[in-house]
Amino acid sequence: MRNTRQRELVLDIVNQSYNHPTAYEVYQNCILVIPNISLGTVYRNLNTLVELGSIQRVSVSGQVDRYDKITKHDHFVCVRCGSIIDIAKKNFCYEGMLEGNKVLDCKVRYDGICCDCINLEEGE
Repeated sequence: MRNTRQRELVLDIVNQSYNHPTAYEVYQNCILVIPNISLGTVYRNLNTLVELGSIQRVSVSGQVDRYDKITKHDHFVCVRCGSIIDIAKKNFCYEGMLEGNKVLDCKVRYDGICCDCINLEEGE
C-alpha cells in the first residue's frame, strides 16, 4: 500500500500529539496544511493506519474514538471527565508464552478519577 501525502500528514499529526486527538481534531489540523482534504479521507486514513499498526485507536465507552502514537505506554481514563492520560509502561506485563499462547504485547488501562476532577470535588 502506497503512502499518500494525506496519510503521511495524518500519521504525523497523531504522532506529534500528546492529547489523544479525535478524528475531527486530526481533520482540523489537516486542513491547515491541505485545505481541500475531507473528513472522510481523514477517517479512512486513520482506519488504515490503525490496521497497519502505525497508530492505535483508544476507545472509551460513551466517547468518540481517539488516536494515539505507537509507543510502549498504558492509559489512565477518567470516568468523570473522560480525559485520557499516558502512563509509562510498567514491567509487570508478561510477554512470552502464557498457557501455550505467545504474548506479543500487553496493554493495561486504568479507570479512575483524574487529579483535576478530584481537585474540583474537594473545592466544592
